[in-house]
Amino acid sequence: MADSKSPLTPLKELTAYAWQIPSFERIPNTSIQEKPLIIYRAAFRPSASASMIEDHLSTIGVVSPQWRHTMFSQSHFHSTCHEVLCVASGKAKLCFGFEDNPDRVERVVKKGDVIVVPAGVSHRLLEDIDGGFTMVGSYEPGKDWDMCYGNEGEEDKVKAISELGWFERDPIYGDAGPLFDWRRKG
Repeated sequence: MADSKSPLTPLKELTAYAWQIPSFERIPNTSIQEKPLIIYRAAFRPSASASMIEDHLSTIGVVSPQWRHTMFSQSHFHSTCHEVLCVASGKAKLCFGFEDNPDRVERVVKKGDVIVVPAGVSHRLLEDIDGGFTMVGSYEPGKDWDMCYGNEGEEDKVKAISELGWFERDPIYGDAGPLFDWRRKG
């Protein structure tokens, strides 16, 4: 799904990484659905603006862009939907799985990277490295995101994660891509 006019890096040139993160205290991470946290490195070309990213996501139609912002600095997760985060500008160090979790994943992401965050995976901003870190946050059409923090009283929300469907197509590349490969292998 990438040609010379596409904002995407050609799929054959894409590098992606996936992690399973075990539950920690009241945070389920990937333990409920066993869908991985995935980071696509430089999926969008350096010339891709936030508007171009939003247009591309809307064209693919798997997720709908809903906001442009940085990531919250408090660990949180969503129980109502999976999240696709496209880095539109800057560079930051992020934490997935909760900062006190010995099995957490900490990675630096930068403009062009994409992060697929399954429902239940805790995430937060650790450091905006060069200032101006901005992402396009997207969710499946018709899904509303919530905020959970691993607090007492969120047990029913956590249980509901098991009922969520998974993406039918890759949110960035459509009928191909790392998410599609994972779904086929999983």
